[in-house]
Amino acid sequence: MNKLSKLMGEEVGKHTNGNNSVEEEQGRNEDTALLGGMTRLSSSSSVAEESRSLLGYLRKHIASITIVILLVIIFALAGERASDLQQAANLVEDKTSASAIKWRPCQVYFESSEKEVQIIQTSLGDSSNQWGEIPCLVRNNKYNRSRKAEEASQWNWLFGTDSDHNPKGQMDYGAPSAVIRTKFTNIAHPNREPILGFGGAFTEASSLNFMSLNDVGRDAVAELLFGKEGLGYSLGRVPINSCDFSVSSYSFDDVLDDYDLESFDTKVTHDVMSGMIELLLKADDTLKSAWPNDRLHIIASPWSPPAWMKLPTDADPLGSIHAVNMTGSAEPNCLRDGTGPSSRYAKAWALYFSKFITAYNTWGVDIFAITVQNEPEFPAPWEACAYSPSIEADFIANHLGPTLQRDHPQVKLFIFDHNKDHIVTWGTEILDESNPASKYVNGTAVHWYAGGMDRLLDGAVGQPNLHRFISMLKYQNVSDDHLLLGSEACHCPSTGYAGGDLKVAWARAERYAHTVLADLAAGSNGWIEWNLILDAIGGPNHLGNMCDAPLLAVPYRTKTEHNVSELPDFEHANYPFGPVVGDARTREELNSMGIPVEYLDRGIVVQPMYYYMGHISRYVRPGSKAVHAIVDQAESGPTSRAFRVVSGDSFLAGGGINDLARDGVEVTMWPCEGSTRQEWLLNDDQRLQVFGHDWKGKATTSCIGSKPDASFEGLTLSSCDSNAATFLINSVNKTLSTVNFVVENFDAAEGENCMLVVPLKSNGGAYGPRGGAQVSIGKCDQESAIWKFDESSGEITSSLFDEDGGETCLTTGWPFLQVGAFVAKDKKRRTIVILNEASDPANFVIRGDENEILLSNSIPAHSIQTVVIR
Repeated sequence: MNKLSKLMGEEVGKHTNGNNSVEEEQGRNEDTALLGGMTRLSSSSSVAEESRSLLGYLRKHIASITIVILLVIIFALAGERASDLQQAANLVEDKTSASAIKWRPCQVYFESSEKEVQIIQTSLGDSSNQWGEIPCLVRNNKYNRSRKAEEASQWNWLFGTDSDHNPKGQMDYGAPSAVIRTKFTNIAHPNREPILGFGGAFTEASSLNFMSLNDVGRDAVAELLFGKEGLGYSLGRVPINSCDFSVSSYSFDDVLDDYDLESFDTKVTHDVMSGMIELLLKADDTLKSAWPNDRLHIIASPWSPPAWMKLPTDADPLGSIHAVNMTGSAEPNCLRDGTGPSSRYAKAWALYFSKFITAYNTWGVDIFAITVQNEPEFPAPWEACAYSPSIEADFIANHLGPTLQRDHPQVKLFIFDHNKDHIVTWGTEILDESNPASKYVNGTAVHWYAGGMDRLLDGAVGQPNLHRFISMLKYQNVSDDHLLLGSEACHCPSTGYAGGDLKVAWARAERYAHTVLADLAAGSNGWIEWNLILDAIGGPNHLGNMCDAPLLAVPYRTKTEHNVSELPDFEHANYPFGPVVGDARTREELNSMGIPVEYLDRGIVVQPMYYYMGHISRYVRPGSKAVHAIVDQAESGPTSRAFRVVSGDSFLAGGGINDLARDGVEVTMWPCEGSTRQEWLLNDDQRLQVFGHDWKGKATTSCIGSKPDASFEGLTLSSCDSNAATFLINSVNKTLSTVNFVVENFDAAEGENCMLVVPLKSNGGAYGPRGGAQVSIGKCDQESAIWKFDESSGEITSSLFDEDGGETCLTTGWPFLQVGAFVAKDKKRRTIVILNEASDPANFVIRGDENEILLSNSIPAHSIQTVVIR
């Protein structure tokens, strides 16, 4: 405990004792308040002794200390009185008025003096203070609860009493609180494997950028990504052969028709020379030193076989017997001779996997798992190899599965490795017990991309399909140890540093955190982002597909260099998006924007994505499991939503701009928060419309589509034209003000064309049934088709899940305020990650397994907080 914290606690004790009896004073002294990020209840010491040691400090900071002491006293009184009268719930969940305070200091409510709590925060409003610790007032409610209200008259000035000395009721104490409900004893997927961890890809691009730094910079990168003070990554991905984030295409055996791979480069010389092996070994050493109980799990994925194994494409010269290049792919099968039992090329390609694993093992890099093919549905302009589900299954059953089982039985095999839209289709076919490939499969890999050209949809769609996939595993009797792993994610094009817009870089970080939390809630076992580190423009990429990464190498910005923008020798893309804005900013400017000068001076740009990722990866360690958690609405009713602005009889949706008012975003159901993501207008064309802006401020508007999406099986937003649903609103119960939304332009029989709620499969995972249910079209006589529409607030609600906790609101994508909760392998550490994507702050209270209050706090706009309870 620091000296200032002790002094605060003693000052609170002096002010709260007043004229109490000796017995009451002793009870008060048992309740000690601490101010600090990591707070522990402890015994106090002499004020006089501490005052003498702090005399110089007090003289220098007397004004600030006085203000802090007064605040501590006020909130200590409030917290203690609330506990005394068993009114803590009222205190942190009060009704609000238009003039209510919109910020609340952190207060922790404990019944045990053995617990510790740590709260860290990263916020756009204080972007240079990453992972900053939040001071909390800790309340230990151990004093006598049997006292009557009239025996504590010194509290009247806070609450007031009636003529019988009873409390007058709730005070206007801050804006309404969202209620974060957690149940740490309720494991979301109790029979599934725990979380493996988080990580990134060891591409040639990452390795070249790592090697471009001096020794000090390389050490810093390793610590930032794998160390105790960094992200603590424990997963990695390496390409088998080249990928788009290579300088050029390469393989380890380019000898035509070398079926036995006698010319295979068993030293994988290219990966050694590029620095990939060095980076992998450095990562492994750093992780082992920092986290002795964790190991680095490496997943290897091919983009393309050597060209001689592939069928020619339309881009190849007429009459070619094999592909000229590794780029592109024939469809639906890239391999010559197909994937049948007698295919020499499929057999050789399976052997190639085995030799690659052996070669890496020789260098001390153990391969944990392989994926059959990166993005098999995409014949990309870079290295690619297309498969259909049945063709990939044949390759596994006839060649890859038996080869791995013979040569490397410890290596796991993952299927798919593509986007969420078709994960259920692939899993249903390949994992069926009757499919001979199924016995070789240990997991499924999935990417976060939307698959189209709208890159702002990346990470924004497909979550219901993950729940559907987890449910599918059960009814197909797939083993509980089947792993689901997010294997690739990044933002494109270019980098946040190059674009120079901090708000865009921040929005990218928020999307990362949202998708990681949502994936884990659905049942994912981990998350691997794309490149670990890139250059300032997001390369090198030999196809010009520049993307972002949490770390960027800028060796010209080290203290000893000239600080003039320049691209490395291996980068041939020039400046495809114009000058790098970040390079034109001074160290001081960048540091104030959240790019720490500590690392900039070592040639490293640390972007907001890095810090948002750290709020999860540093605390949700391997072996952790997701538990039930959801952000619920304030308990005071519709007038007191967490973001809603109430002025007299007028409502205003809060939270700021809805950046999910975008064609393609899924329409879902969540607890109501009174935000613009849950505000709907029935326009003159009888379409339900939402409004917003994208990350760069461009105005957007969309309407609910007229039919469910074929891949996601739910309604999505579309353009407000003939693609949008046209609604007829029919009254169901005038007394209850309930209605049906009849979709007039949906091709279905009468009475089967109403908008309705569709519960998520697997019971919604860690979010429960109220967290992200889909919306579709079906029979009008079902309870799921009954709605309430408050046109004054724009809120559309359903009572389908009342028995599961309350009403839910029609939502674009997901709410601004989100949560993920996890319990560690040892069951001793509990982690709660709170994400606020809104442009407004939010008050919240966290409740535990028995509905008890654990903590009340505020989270600023565009912020993330991690609460760790030990």
